[in-house]
Amino acid sequence: MQDLIQAVSVYAIPVLFAITLHEAAHGYVARLFGDQTAYVAGRITLNPLKHIDPIGTVLVPILILLVSSIGGGGFLFGWAKPVPVNFAALRRPKQDMVWVAAAGPGANVLRAVLWAIVLRVQLMAGLDEAFFAEMAKAGIFVNIGLMALNLLPVPPLDGGRIVTGLLPRQWAWKFARIEPYGLFIVLFLMATNTLGFFLRPFYRLGLTLVDVFL
Repeated sequence: MQDLIQAVSVYAIPVLFAITLHEAAHGYVARLFGDQTAYVAGRITLNPLKHIDPIGTVLVPILILLVSSIGGGGFLFGWAKPVPVNFAALRRPKQDMVWVAAAGPGANVLRAVLWAIVLRVQLMAGLDEAFFAEMAKAGIFVNIGLMALNLLPVPPLDGGRIVTGLLPRQWAWKFARIEPYGLFIVLFLMATNTLGFFLRPFYRLGLTLVDVFL
């Protein structure tokens, strides 16, 4: 139990702000391209309370940390309440969808880089603050993980939206029909321990960008 409390204290802030920034970025870019839905709903904000999903933001990450703390390992992930986006309200729905979808993972890369800078400054300054160093490392891990998961090309994940926006219209329509089964596909990959294989290229990309600042 002590290990769980310690893990929660280290990961709580990185998880909350990783998910919050991810969702707010979707809404902000959607507004730039003409859709006011998220803005009207008050979802373009860095206030975590506006984005928290009790299950995806709190319960699931804690359960994964609990499993990890007793030696079972686990892939830390979670989700927030999706920011509402009316793709039909975008100026160029198909093309702009790509930018709206990419905004979330892009925000996580930026957040991971910021955590890396914090860690770098702390190390250069010789500050002996183990807790904050672990929090910075958690921030990098959480944001790169969230970026990698969301770039998986399976709708309704961001990667699926990006692929849908890039495909020719006749193929995009067929690909988008996978969306109702997207969650089951991800769960199947997790259950068969193959999710990491598909996420590895995205992890490497994110870590390469972070390494520039370390």
